[in-house]
Amino acid sequence: MRGYTYRDEPGVSVGRARGVEIPMSPKKTYEVLNAIRGLPLDRARELLEEVVAMKHAVPFRRYNQETAHHRGTGPGRFPVKVAKNVLQVLKNAEENAEYDSLDTDRLFVKVAACARGQIRKGSMPRAQGRATQWNEQTTNVEIVLAERKEAE
Repeated sequence: MRGYTYRDEPGVSVGRARGVEIPMSPKKTYEVLNAIRGLPLDRARELLEEVVAMKHAVPFRRYNQETAHHRGTGPGRFPVKVAKNVLQVLKNAEENAEYDSLDTDRLFVKVAACARGQIRKGSMPRAQGRATQWNEQTTNVEIVLAERKEAE
C-alpha cells in the first residue's frame, strides 16, 4: 500500500494518517477498523480505549471461526495490541486535522483501511541446535477523518 487509497474530493478537507508495517495481525486489524469506521472521533477513541482496558469486545464479523460470543457484540475478541496501534494512528490523524484547522468536535472516521505489509523473517530456536522459521506479519493502516456536514 503506497500512498493513500483515499482520493481527494473537491471541497472536502480531511485529516489523515498512515501507519506503515506495524507488527500486528492483518485479520484482527481488519475487524477493529470495521468497528470504528463511520463513528464520530470521540466515540471511536472511546471504543478503542475500552478494548485496551478489555471492557468492550470488538465484534468479529469475518474472521470469527471458533470465536467466543460476548454480551452485546456476538462473536468477538479483545485485540489489545491492535487497538493500541490503531489508537495511535487515530491520534495522528486527529492532530493532522487540527493542524489543517478542522473542527475536531465534528470529525468522524471517513476511511479506515488496512493492507498486509511485508513479512519479517525470523526463526525460533529448537532442540539440538535446530531452528524453525517464524515469520512475523505486518500491517499498513490508513485512517481519514472528515467533518460532518451540518443538518440543514
